[in-house]
Order: sequence, then C-alpha cells, then structure tokens
Amino acid sequence: MILKYLKNRHFGISQSIIGLFGIVIVLEFLTPADYVFGYLYTAPILLVNNRFGRFATFQATALACFLTMLNIWIPRYESRASTIASRLIACLALIMTGFFCDRNRSYQQTLLQQQEKLLAQEKLASVREDFASTLTHDLKTPLLGAIETLKALQRSDFGPIVPAQKNAIATMIRSHQNSLQMIETLLDVYRNDTEGIKLHLAPIDLVSIAEDVTSTLMELAASRRIHISFHYGDSDFRQFLWVNGDALQLHRVFANLLTNTINHSPRGSKVEVIFEAGSTHHVCKVLDTGPGITLTELPYLFDRFYQGHSDRQAKGSGLGLYLTRQIIEAHDGSVWAENRHPNGAIFGFRLPISSL
Repeated sequence: MILKYLKNRHFGISQSIIGLFGIVIVLEFLTPADYVFGYLYTAPILLVNNRFGRFATFQATALACFLTMLNIWIPRYESRASTIASRLIACLALIMTGFFCDRNRSYQQTLLQQQEKLLAQEKLASVREDFASTLTHDLKTPLLGAIETLKALQRSDFGPIVPAQKNAIATMIRSHQNSLQMIETLLDVYRNDTEGIKLHLAPIDLVSIAEDVTSTLMELAASRRIHISFHYGDSDFRQFLWVNGDALQLHRVFANLLTNTINHSPRGSKVEVIFEAGSTHHVCKVLDTGPGITLTELPYLFDRFYQGHSDRQAKGSGLGLYLTRQIIEAHDGSVWAENRHPNGAIFGFRLPISSL
C-alpha cells in the first residue's frame, strides 16, 4: 500500500510538472515573441529539483531555455534585438534558478547528513554513559566488601597481626576508599547530568561545614605535612556565614576543593580557607602555594574529565571540580579559579546569603 501510494504520488508530481510546462508553452507560442512568459518555467524547475535531483533539474532548465529561445522563430514573428535580449535575460534567470536550486539541494543533503551523524554520536554517547554508570554502580559492591574485610583484618578478627601488617592494611583501606569515592563521584556526575541535582535546602553555616570537612581530612593533610588554617576576612574571630543550601552537597564541595588543594600543594606547605561575608553573597576561597595554573587551563578546570597538563601534581579523574561546579550552580552560585601571587592557586565560590 505504501509503495503504491508513493508511486501514485510520484506520478501525480510528474503530471503537475508536465502540466506547468504545457501551460507556459501555450502562453509562449500563442502570443507574440515580445511577450516573454519563459520566467514562469521556474515553477516546474523548482518542482523537478525538489523531487528528481540534480540531473533532472539540469534537463528541465535546458528544456526551458530551449523553448524560451525557440519562441523567437516559432511561430514566425518579426524578430527584434530587444526581443532576443529579453529572452536571453529570461534564459539567464532560468539558469540561475536551476543553479541555485541545485546548490540549495546540496546544502540540504549535507545538513541532513550532519544531523544524522550528530544523532548517531548522541546515541553512542548515551549508550556509553549508560554503560559507564552501570559499570561503576556494579563496582561499588566488591569495593565495599573488600574494605569491610580489610577492616576486619585490621581489628585482628581473623587472628593477631604484626604492626607492619597493620600499616599495610591501613594503606590498602585508604586506597580502596579513594577508589570508592571516585566511583561515587562518577555516579553522581552522571545522575546530575541526566536527572539534575535534588537539593534539600535549609539554613546552614558554611564555616561549620568547612570545619567538619577539615577534621575528616586531617589524616590526608598530615601525610603530606600540610597545615590548614582558617581566616575570616577582616575579622580575627570566628564568624557565621549562613546560606540556604544542602548540607550534604556543600560538604562535598569543601571536600573536593580541600582534597584537590592538599594534593596539589608541595609537602610542608600551608593551605588557607578564607571566608568573606557580604550583604547579598558569601564568598569562600581555598588557597595553596603550589605551582599555580597555566592561563590556557583556567577556562577548562571545571569541565568534566578535564585533568590539565601543568606541573601541578596528583592528577585525578577530572570529576571533582566538575561536580563542585554542578552543586554550586544548583545553589544559584558561581565558582571560579585563579592564580595567586607570587605563586599558588585560588579556588573560590560565591553563594547567596540566607534570609533568616
């Protein structure tokens, strides 16, 4: 049925083209040569281009030009230079019509091909991300099992162990926990990109969250001999920076920024956390004294999977800063990075204040 419909439709269009040619031929050959109706051949040329392609368009254009010029001598009328010039101009217009019709058709075909490629790439990216999300989710179970088993060994649940073994087990636990954190970050990134971040908003103090995160990172900081200090802008005393936010998500923001800064700081250096209270927004900055960030890398630091190629050490997955940007932007805030003089880097974010 569909093939029959298409054939009938194709036949109907062919009949329309023949009919249009016939109408223009009648108008041309039943009137004096001074009356130029050849411009009307543009209609069947457009139809031919739309349905039958390049070669048919050239054929229709050549036929239209031939019939337009033929009307100078058939039927026999007195030919004048102005009549010939008018018909030559009409033929030029028909040729340009056929040429631009063909160009437009080529552009449309190229555009369709590009759209098909983009759709195929989007489908492939979707399949790849679904696969990565499923794989990372499945990896959590064996990692959790390994961590719990190692902790049981560390507690001597399976028999006594020597101090050297305890240190090795502690190192293995930290390594597995880092892997688990990377997997959870990857899962959150995919979930946020597809579903958005679901925030549980409440008035919270940014300083308290930063202090809680710092206490959990003391072991990491001590392993690199990094000292973490807090500053409160122009005040020497502890302040409260209240915002309307999700405590768990902002906890992850501080964890990502502080972990990134500790890992990229030289051993024995200092990391500073600065809080600046404002009338409409509160600002938090994390500063290090590392090698800084190259100017070419600054615009891409918060992109997904971007790791950079500078001398800053401890390359990661490139997801922590991207997740940080997702969370801060979901809170209607902004995040940025800049170089610190004379050396080091600054990572900061700004959040609207809470109207308590």
